[in-house]
Amino acid sequence: MEDRLQWIKTQPRNWADWAPLRGGLEAHNLLARRYREASSFVVEPEPALQPVTAQALADPWWSARRWNAARTRFGAETLPEEGVDLLWANMSLHSASDPQGLIGQWHKLVATNGFLMFSCLGPDTLAELRALYAAAGWAPAGHDFTDMHDWGDMLVGAGFAEPVMDMEHIQLTWSSPEALLAELRTLGRNFHPLRFPGLRGRAWRAQLQQLLVGKMNAEGRISMTFEIIYGHAFKPKPKVALSPESAVSLRDMRSMLQGGRGKTS
Repeated sequence: MEDRLQWIKTQPRNWADWAPLRGGLEAHNLLARRYREASSFVVEPEPALQPVTAQALADPWWSARRWNAARTRFGAETLPEEGVDLLWANMSLHSASDPQGLIGQWHKLVATNGFLMFSCLGPDTLAELRALYAAAGWAPAGHDFTDMHDWGDMLVGAGFAEPVMDMEHIQLTWSSPEALLAELRTLGRNFHPLRFPGLRGRAWRAQLQQLLVGKMNAEGRISMTFEIIYGHAFKPKPKVALSPESAVSLRDMRSMLQGGRGKTS
C-alpha cells in the first residue's frame, strides 16, 4: 500500500496513522521516511493498546524529532482542527463491528481535499479454513469479509469521492498447525452471528490440528489464501443540500468559504 503513494503527487503537510500496532510498525516507519517534513499523528482506538503503541513509536531521547514540530503526536485530540491531509488505516476495516460507522469516523478526521488510504481482508481470505470447518460440520470459522465494490459504495455513502479499489491474492504457508493457529489469533476476531458460542475443548483442538495436518502440501507446509483489498479516496469540498433550513458544521462552513486547497488524487 505504501508503494501506491508514489502515484499521489501532492505532498501531505500532515498525516495520521490509525491503529499502527495492528497495522504494522514497519508501514508506519515507511510513511515517516516518505514524508519526513510532515507532521505525524497516531490514533489508537483500543485503550488497552494505547500505552503499548506510544512506547513502540516513541522517539529515542537522542532524536531531534523529540524537540521539533515534526515529532509524532498521539491521540485523536491532537489532530488539527481541520483534519489531516492523509489518514492511513492499514488492516483495520475488516475487524470493525460497525464498518460503515468507522468509515464515517475516518471521514471526519480527513481534511477537505485530503485523502484516505486503507487496506483490509477480502472475501477469499482463508477459503481453505472455511471449507475445512464446513466439511467438519462446525460453525463458521470467521465472519464473511466484504467485497471491494461494497467498500467503494460505503466510502461514497460516507462522503468520500472517487474511490479507487484494488485487490491481490497472497498465499502464506506454515510449518505446523500450531504455528498457523498462533498467527491467526493475532489477525482479528470472528463476528459471525452463527459462530460457536462457547469455549472449545482439547478434543476439538486436537481434531482441528489433525485436519490441518491433512492439508499439508508436498513440502510439509499448510497453505492459506489471503485476499488483500486496497482502497483510497479523497474528501471533496462539502456541499449543502438545498432546503428551507440546513445545518452546517463550523468546520465545513470554514472549508466552503476557503474554497479548499486543490485535489490530491
